[in-house]
Amino acid sequence: MSIELLRRALATVQDPDLHKDLVALNMVRNLVIEGEVDRFDLVLTTGACPVKQELEDQCRAAALSVPGIIRAEITVSAEVPKGQDVSEQMPGVRHIIGVGSGKGGVGKSTVAANLACALAQSGARVGLLDADIYGPSVPTMFGIHEQPVVQDKKLQPPMAHGVKLMSMGFLIDRDQPVVWRGPMLMGALRQFLTDVAWGELDYLLVDMPPGTGDIQLTLAQSVKLAGAVVVSTPQAVALADVRRSVAMFAKVNVPMFGIVENMSDFVCPKCGHVEPIFGHGGAEDEASILGMPFLGRIPLEPGVRVAGDAGTPVVISHPDSISAKAFQALAARVAQQVSIAAYQRSAN
Repeated sequence: MSIELLRRALATVQDPDLHKDLVALNMVRNLVIEGEVDRFDLVLTTGACPVKQELEDQCRAAALSVPGIIRAEITVSAEVPKGQDVSEQMPGVRHIIGVGSGKGGVGKSTVAANLACALAQSGARVGLLDADIYGPSVPTMFGIHEQPVVQDKKLQPPMAHGVKLMSMGFLIDRDQPVVWRGPMLMGALRQFLTDVAWGELDYLLVDMPPGTGDIQLTLAQSVKLAGAVVVSTPQAVALADVRRSVAMFAKVNVPMFGIVENMSDFVCPKCGHVEPIFGHGGAEDEASILGMPFLGRIPLEPGVRVAGDAGTPVVISHPDSISAKAFQALAARVAQQVSIAAYQRSAN
């Protein structure tokens, strides 16, 4: 009877995103009562859950409301839910997330690299595929330049900062240009998806080239994307291209997780003064107009560029910086969108 009372009490706690109680969602497991102490596991849908502490506090309060219980011992962990099958040839990958932009120069690759590292910091199994074949930047940002090993006819992705990586930059000389026509690009992308030993991943992020070209269409046709994140700067010239990028994803039936405003404010490293060099709030306004989530602002700090050039993204090299905190918050929101999408698909 005490276990049943405890289960009923914990069923009063709801996930704020999925709008269902934690017991029904199987997020509360292994209930045990020993004397006046209860123990159970709280299994979240992501280690980057933005309301992790709130849910734990609510569960503890609910448990302590049961007569005779004076202490609750809660083990918090995470288990990213499996979404739709992304590809028969990638059975271990749970979710593929596209990171795109309407135009170049908005810091999309920097966002993708730090987002991948922030998700890995939360305990997730993460991969990053550099699909910008003409301008690969992942090798520089992660400080890896050696060629990957081939084993059992598959490329073994190098790992840095907890993230599995693949990029054309690993396969060619640093100064060698990629002079390929469309069919060769498409073939390379498909090989990076299916001929790489990605293994078990919770999230595979794909850093797409800017614009709305062949790579984006081939990716959407080759695998099932959980959703896409679009990166923009605040000014109008960038936002006009965001609309085209969002329209492209809609045309190929890829859900939009939201828009990120990069280089939102310049933060002076000497005095801390904040100056909106490229404007402020444009991407948030655009997200509101388009009816999709706004995922947050990333400030313009010199340390982000320095860290990327040095091969250690800022969330790793300076985890307490303003920018790193912004990237960590972005990771939490993206993981949140993935969990919501996965639950909605399972419910339907």
